[in-house]
Amino acid sequence: MDQLDERTCEIVEIYRQPRSQAQSQPLERVLTYRRPLPERGTVKAALVFRPLPPPRQETAREKRRKKRRGLWRFLVCLTAVTGLAALSFFLEDREEREALLPIPPFYEAHEEDQTGMDITIPVFPTGLGGSLAVGLEHGESLTPQEIYRRVNPAVVLVLAGLSDGTSIGTGVIFTSDGYVVTNYHVLEGGMDCQVVLDTGESYDALYVAGDAANDLALLKIDGTDLPAAEFGDSDLLTVGDRVYAIGNPLGVELRGTLTDGIVSAIDRDVWVDNRTMTLIQTNAALNSGNSGGPLINQYGQVVGINVIKMTSRFSNIEGLGFAIPSASMERIVNDLLRWGELQPEPVLGVTVQAQEDPVGLAVLEVTPGSAAGRAGVQAGDCILRANGQPLQANQDLLRIRRRSYLGDRITLTLWRDGQELEVVLELEEPIESEPEEKPWYVN
Repeated sequence: MDQLDERTCEIVEIYRQPRSQAQSQPLERVLTYRRPLPERGTVKAALVFRPLPPPRQETAREKRRKKRRGLWRFLVCLTAVTGLAALSFFLEDREEREALLPIPPFYEAHEEDQTGMDITIPVFPTGLGGSLAVGLEHGESLTPQEIYRRVNPAVVLVLAGLSDGTSIGTGVIFTSDGYVVTNYHVLEGGMDCQVVLDTGESYDALYVAGDAANDLALLKIDGTDLPAAEFGDSDLLTVGDRVYAIGNPLGVELRGTLTDGIVSAIDRDVWVDNRTMTLIQTNAALNSGNSGGPLINQYGQVVGINVIKMTSRFSNIEGLGFAIPSASMERIVNDLLRWGELQPEPVLGVTVQAQEDPVGLAVLEVTPGSAAGRAGVQAGDCILRANGQPLQANQDLLRIRRRSYLGDRITLTLWRDGQELEVVLELEEPIESEPEEKPWYVN
């Protein structure tokens, strides 16, 4: 090494630690590098390497802080993602949610919407007899157990075969030879139908007739001595009366379910599919599959056919169910049985209000040119009887009108100036297609 010219070579000096110090604290190691540079002579550069210190151990407190910082970062990210998803859902669904205010009712029988589809179930001819009778009297109040034992045998499971599945609803047998009433929307789009009794016995059902506007339809099964439900007058209901519902909520597994509640309102106008229906409101639990089932009074009489409930995708709604009143469905069912379609209902042309002295209906207004106007009925008269039947409430005259047809005559007994006189109304004009009159009004 001493013979080499430092100007033409590199010199490396290495320091080796003495053996006697090998077990002592490490010393610095120095690497010296010399190299001549052009035109500038020799530049000396020194690189110093020191051993790395041992890694520092984290304290328990620092570990907790680090863990908390990680948790906070996760929560912030989760909140941001959730917020973005909620905002996206709100923006995409805002128009639909605004369209649901006020919350509209909807039919609860179908998983898929079958509205507007024809019923192609094999038919049973009309005009072969059978009728729906609504009784004006009732017996003693019954217990829920007695009501169930009396009515449930007449409640049936209705299965309508659709092109892409099955529509499940409920029906009520109202004649012992097998006429069944249900909702029209339960059968809508149906191609065949089966009716299952509470005993499990199954029948192939034929379609008699139906009316979509009033959401009622009739079926016929081939049976004799079948259990038939008794129908009572829904006009006798008052708010707060106890009522019961029997049906097949959510399908076959829960068929024959009994629920109870009260009458929440009567003559409630509800907007359904671009038309107004006048219905009984109840808080008895109704669910998908209850459509077409009976609403029952405390005497074990069917006073309505359950048809809809209020619901919403964006809020919880409970206890808002509705039923078609038996008083208004009596004429509809009997028209369908006899003619297969509804017949025009006549107009009387009087506005009345119940009074006590004398007992009857006070005439508030008479429509000029109407049946009442032509017969000589005047404002201020009191109608005591119609066709010989005493009138104590407005519903009494409504009931007689519902059972009358164009061309019929109604004899009214009036009280005027302290004397009774009789007039005859010739029913010639049909009532316009409007919502059912309020209790104080008779058209």
